Amino acid sequence: MKQPLQVVLATAPSLEVAKTLARVLVQERLVACVNIVAGVTSIYRWQGNIEESTEALLVMKTVSERLQALVSRVKELHPHEVPEVVALPVDAALPAYAAWVVEETAHVIM
Repeated sequence: MKQPLQVVLATAPSLEVAKTLARVLVQERLVACVNIVAGVTSIYRWQGNIEESTEALLVMKTVSERLQALVSRVKELHPHEVPEVVALPVDAALPAYAAWVVEETAHVIM
């Protein structure tokens, strides 16, 4: 059975920014968990130039109902003009883990 979970990927320009984003998003219950992978090299085209930067990757777990609020909040908090935010639906998960994600994102605290 398909889960109501989403894995959302985003990058941040530094580990400090990634940690700040993660703490706010968990505090506000927009996500249950954020894994941060530091030292990711990104190569991309921006405004006609090929750029290379070292970033931190955030791997966030949330529920489908919170996805739009999560994307909006990341856009609000992120220092980049166009932050990377990509959501992937979860087709299967350990039931206890899925239940934990649902529980942790169920109560909105601002």
